[in-house]
Parts: sequence; structure tokens; C-alpha cells
Amino acid sequence: MSHTIRKKDKLLARVRRIVGQMEAVVRALEAQADCGEVLQRIVAARGAMNGLMSEVLEDHVRQHVLDPRSIKAADRERFADDLTSLVRTYLK
Repeated sequence: MSHTIRKKDKLLARVRRIVGQMEAVVRALEAQADCGEVLQRIVAARGAMNGLMSEVLEDHVRQHVLDPRSIKAADRERFADDLTSLVRTYLK
């Protein structure tokens, strides 16, 4: 069972909060809010997205890279390469 399935409700709740934060950015832009207020809303949404990414990434590492019961030794290097690629893409 995937770790994202086990924590589905928790992850979906986080995503829904992020959607709400992005909707707040849209409303602020539509209302021509002060740029400081718009930036503050963007920073909050970005922080929430980073938190979501961090949680899924940590669970991925623990389940697919560190846990010898969940993957074969031969697949461990592939998972590590996939993870490295994902992090590089995320950090761009």
C-alpha cells in the first residue's frame, strides 16, 4: 500500500487548504490589493506547498529508499536515482 494512500485524508486536507490559499491570492489580485498583501498570500501558499512536498518526500524516502522490506536491493538504486532527479527538478 502506498504511503500516499495511507495518509490520503490528511494529504487531501492539506491540498484543500493550499487551494484555499491560492483562491485568496486570486481574490487579492482581483481586488487590486496592496502588493505587500498579495506577496504575503503567495508566501503562505508557497510555504504550504513546501510543507506538503516535504511530507510526501519524507514518507517516500522512508518507504521506498530506507525500508529494506518494501523494495528489493536491486531496485534501491533506481529509487535513489528517481528521488535525486525529483529533488533536482523541485529545486529549479
